[in-house]
Amino acid sequence: MLTYRRPLTLNQAIRVAAEKLSQAGVATARLDAEVLLSHILNRDRAWLITHIHDALDAGNSALFDDAIVRRAKREPLQHIIGKQEFWGLDFIVTPDVLIPRPETELVVESAVKTGRDITAPVIIDLCTGSGCIAISLATALPAARFFAVDISERALAIARENARGHGVSDRVRFLEGDLFGPLDELDIRGRVDMIVSNPPYVRSAELDALQAEVRDYEPETALIAGPEGTEVHQRIISSAPEYLRQHGTLIMEMGIGQAEALAGMFKTSDAYNSVEILKDLAGIDRVIVAQRK
Repeated sequence: MLTYRRPLTLNQAIRVAAEKLSQAGVATARLDAEVLLSHILNRDRAWLITHIHDALDAGNSALFDDAIVRRAKREPLQHIIGKQEFWGLDFIVTPDVLIPRPETELVVESAVKTGRDITAPVIIDLCTGSGCIAISLATALPAARFFAVDISERALAIARENARGHGVSDRVRFLEGDLFGPLDELDIRGRVDMIVSNPPYVRSAELDALQAEVRDYEPETALIAGPEGTEVHQRIISSAPEYLRQHGTLIMEMGIGQAEALAGMFKTSDAYNSVEILKDLAGIDRVIVAQRK
């Protein structure tokens, strides 16, 4: 724990904390220190800047120290503050769910473009995790209804809480199970307009090389797909045509270097008539979109 002989100003406290985080290998040390202090003070960073010379009282100093110690152990910032922004919305996150990433917004963006042309679309979200994709789409497509599936009961508890918080619980049905498994008993085969997913896509051999924040704190079941990294995608590609209506759309996030292999799977299945690769803001092939014949 960090200790001080006299009260520090907010600026001094941030500087000391940032140095500790930098020594621990945190690349965004100053930013993380500011975010954590803003969270503890229940103020935004703009307020922090204008009050940077105020003294930090003992109670908040102790809370800040504890947060910095946790972050120095490479615990994700989002776990410490308990939330992550995605698609302009705040989502509750815990170690039971994958932390929503900005690149996943490309899945939502693509789905919104497709869904706007459909009256009351029916959408499946596989590997829903925190529910960020389904819930974001529900706020953007108010006439849509959703079936969101995850294998983790704990992840679904977080997703349901997020759905309640954003007022879309009545249109998102959460189901526990492995991919399409819990959908078997529902009368939706051939009636689904879109299937969206951010499935696990990390190769088993790559786990140890992941950042400590990811490797040590995020759920392995949401990260690791298998030896090739495309095993879950392949299962989705094979089963999706049973559920998609004619010209229905499948939209999936993918890992770096997986575009060619996934495009080949779509062509081999002979159930799709178009495949499109979308690049993220870094120019990386990130999302694959296919239409059912």
